[in-house]
Amino acid sequence: MTTTTGNTTAYTFPTAYTIGFDRLFDQMNSALWTTGTQNNYPPHNIVKVDDDHYIVELAVAGFKQEDLNIEFKDSVLKITGKKEDDREYTHKGISSREFTRNFTLGEYVEAVSASLSDGILAINLERIVPEEKRPKKIEIGALKTKKGFLKD
Repeated sequence: MTTTTGNTTAYTFPTAYTIGFDRLFDQMNSALWTTGTQNNYPPHNIVKVDDDHYIVELAVAGFKQEDLNIEFKDSVLKITGKKEDDREYTHKGISSREFTRNFTLGEYVEAVSASLSDGILAINLERIVPEEKRPKKIEIGALKTKKGFLKD
């Protein structure tokens, strides 16, 4: 099923024959609906340090630590900024408007720390794969027989 709004066409994925994938379809629908509609404020970078470590950097000049909030829930990293400023400006060229940025993180990726320095908010992400989900090496050795397992 497709839905068209202005110049944007969004697809709704069929869920009648897919059991247990509803969250995945919700995320895909959400991504399709917000593509092109989310503004780009504040500007950001996503830095890949290695296969398991990333840094999300947001340019938040003028915001203090107490003006920012970082929340991680259900694989979504949500960063909000709200700055109280009651000054009167004759010219305001530096934006300090409220914002909310959401990033959907991959499986096992978690926000582990954050820092604010020189107007850049850096959020460190790490892929933490549980031990039981990691690949295991199977050693090749002599065959051992166990009752009911292998027959001589």
